[in-house]
Amino acid sequence: MAKILITGATGNIGKNLAKHLHPNYDLVLVNRSFDDEEKELFEGIEIKELDLVEQSSWDGLLDDIDYIIQLAGQADASADFYDSLLDLNYKLPYNLFDAATKSSTLKRVIYASSIHASDAYPSNVQVKISDVPRPSDLYGVSKVYIEALASYFAFEKGVESIGLRIGDYKEDDSEFEADADVSNLAMYLSNRDMCHLMDCCLDAELKEPALVVNGLSNNTFPRLDIDQARVAIGYKPQDDAFKKAGIIK
Repeated sequence: MAKILITGATGNIGKNLAKHLHPNYDLVLVNRSFDDEEKELFEGIEIKELDLVEQSSWDGLLDDIDYIIQLAGQADASADFYDSLLDLNYKLPYNLFDAATKSSTLKRVIYASSIHASDAYPSNVQVKISDVPRPSDLYGVSKVYIEALASYFAFEKGVESIGLRIGDYKEDDSEFEADADVSNLAMYLSNRDMCHLMDCCLDAELKEPALVVNGLSNNTFPRLDIDQARVAIGYKPQDDAFKKAGIIK
């Protein structure tokens, strides 16, 4: 059974992916801390409390690890560069990829990029991966950085990776807002489609060592182009925000 390390495991995506992957993989979940409630959620799964900004935290961490799912970081679009982005979105990813070069078992890094890497395009533009990144905030800039970092480590250091430009993730229907404006619906990503997208990333055979894909549900009017993900990794999302909202029959 393959072994997966998930960083940032206490976030909404991390917790739901852990539940989804646990039956078929050995998991190691890493976070700065796990409170009592979270420990109950992760019962039967190995957890490690580590500050991954510290290089020493990576010593031996990737022993016997087959895949890394990198979710750790600052996800606040209004975050300050020096207060949090520099450590969490620049130093931490570098430590990860640097440690990956020393692993003898690692097959692939799958990391969270974001729709924020290209959200400064006009709202009537469907953004493709091949379009030049155009972030509208420093958080988005940090996601462009991790994509570039992954490319460097893939082509120069041999660390295979897939980056996911994740849209507006909703872990269940209670978070879905049917009265949201069209631009928000166009960014929707359901938990079911997120889990399927991760399955595709774990199973895909890549033609080149670095790939970035857009991660949205099968929205009638998607903000990001997902055809490339369909072709490259077999992504077949099922949910449509516009149908859920009753706009499209």
